[in-house]
Amino acid sequence: MNQSLDPNRPPQARPTEKQGQYLAFIHTYTMLNRVPPAEADMQRYFGVTPPTVHQMVLTLHRRQLIERIPETPRSIRILVNPESLPDLK
Repeated sequence: MNQSLDPNRPPQARPTEKQGQYLAFIHTYTMLNRVPPAEADMQRYFGVTPPTVHQMVLTLHRRQLIERIPETPRSIRILVNPESLPDLK
């Protein structure tokens, strides 16, 4: 994975550093498990509360960085080029 984010994406669509880490986690988890992570998986990995993860998912969706089906578990799909994601820390 590349350290820099996609310079061709409009500025409003470029993820922040923290958003990039969530995107990298979603991508890596999906590649390893062949199913997207649940919010509980992200909560455990990042050591944050359920509302924190949920707000991040809503933010990523609102910024069109992910696609998801509301009320459907494990439906997250990233909409950015995985090569543009930062290394997962």
